Order: sequence, then structure tokens, then C-alpha cells
Amino acid sequence: MAGHPVRFRTRFAPSPTGPLHLGHAYSAILAHDMARAAGGEFLLRMEDTDLERCRPEWEALIVEDLSWLGLRWDGPVLRQSDRIDSYNRRLEPLAHRGLLYPCSCTRADIRAALSAPQEGVAFSVYPGTCRGRAMQTRAAGDALRLDLAAAFDALASADLRFQETGPAHAGPHRIDRATALRQIGDVVLSRKGEDIVAYFLASAFDDADQGITHVIRGEDLFDFTPVQVILQHLFGLPTPVYHHHRLIRDEAGKRLAKRDDARALQKYRAEGMTPAGIRAMVGL
Repeated sequence: MAGHPVRFRTRFAPSPTGPLHLGHAYSAILAHDMARAAGGEFLLRMEDTDLERCRPEWEALIVEDLSWLGLRWDGPVLRQSDRIDSYNRRLEPLAHRGLLYPCSCTRADIRAALSAPQEGVAFSVYPGTCRGRAMQTRAAGDALRLDLAAAFDALASADLRFQETGPAHAGPHRIDRATALRQIGDVVLSRKGEDIVAYFLASAFDDADQGITHVIRGEDLFDFTPVQVILQHLFGLPTPVYHHHRLIRDEAGKRLAKRDDARALQKYRAEGMTPAGIRAMVGL
């Protein structure tokens, strides 16, 4: 997308690990409509770095569902699985600056840390067990963690803030060091030998590489935004405007997830629902 600046460019970035549901439909339609209303562009990205759970048949169904909704995207679909080597190579400057360290803590904890955050699940703040290990000691299976305190030292003169336009958190937000160290800690960025990188790292690189000006996503991801902004500054990447929208919930007020197959778009389509009916169901 380089050399082709636009005023408004956003993306819908599902993980092909299951069917799209009403919450996905709301997010995709909202992003698409905001882009078109602004005379901008709407991109489609597959966040498929979890090679164990992502499936080509789910990706095909996502494309089919979005097309059925009447959404059209600009340019080819970007797949993060094609870029994993690039993500890992781009971590090398941070290692040379002493901002990363290898971690050999449990595989389950590390895999959980690499996933996208979920509503109501805070960052698990790492106690620093492996902090201080030299990069030369990294072995197969070790993760790479960001030394967050060292990152803040490196960014001492940076203006760590972002602009939010979503209804729940609208306004400018400044990232506070003490709060980040207490609530976020030393996050995992990648794991050696498994070809997997953190959701928020890959997303930061892709947003910059695709020229994303506005990130539109659910409010369950708002608390993860400071990590992404810190990474953007460490890598010299631009910070987009963020818009965290309301979530579509079930009758009990619980956020819809891929396990909610009863609300899968595929099911509504089979029952004769129209795209206009889906828009009405999600309040658009």
C-alpha cells in the first residue's frame, strides 16, 4: 500500500478458527460502512498465525459470509501466516538494543499470552522469572519477552498516547509507565520453533505496512491498545486512530464467541435470513 495514501483506511481481521457470528458481522459491517462513508478503503486480513487452529475451510466460509453480507474489500486478502518469518526478523533490532530476553516458562502460559486478549481477561503480568537472561542462551521452544521497563527507558522522550473515537472511551489517552508495568508487564512477542508470534505484534506491523489509518474493533480489545502503541513507537511505526465499538451479546449479556454456533451467519443464511435482516439484528 506504500505510495498510495488515503485519508481513511481500515480493515476487518478475523481469525479463521471457526464460523463468523453476529458479533463479527457487526464489526465488519461497521468498519466497511465507516470506510465507504469517508470515501476511504476497507481491507480484509486473515489473522491466521495460530497454525494449529486455523483452517482453510474456515477462511473460505469467512469470505463467503462477508460477500453474502454485501461487503467488498480493496485489494487482495493479506494472510499473516505468509509473513511470520518477516515478523521474527523485524524483532532483531529490539534484541540488539537489549529490550528482549528469552523465556522458558510453561508452554501453556506462553501460548495463552500469544493469543488475542478476551473480554474480562486481564493481561497475566509476568513475574520476571527469566528477566536478565542473555539472548545467547535462547533455546528451542523459548519465547521472546519484551522487557517493558527497558522499553519505557528507551522511549523516555516519546509521546505515548493514542486517540480513541469509540463511544465508551472517546478522547486522547496517555500511556502511563507505572500503570503499564503494573497491569501489562513483560509480554511475549514470539515463540521459537513454533512459527507463532503475538497477535498484537503481527497486528502492529500489518497495520503500518497496509497504511491503516483507523483501527475499528470490539471494546474487549481496548485494554490491549497500550501494548500496541508502545511497539509502534519502538519500531518507528505510525499510530492509527482507534475506534472500539460495542459488543454484540447474548440474552445473558455475554459476549458472542466462535463457540456460539447457534448465532453463526451460516445458520442464519440457511434459515433464509437476508443481509438487511442481519443489519437489523445487530442494530445497524
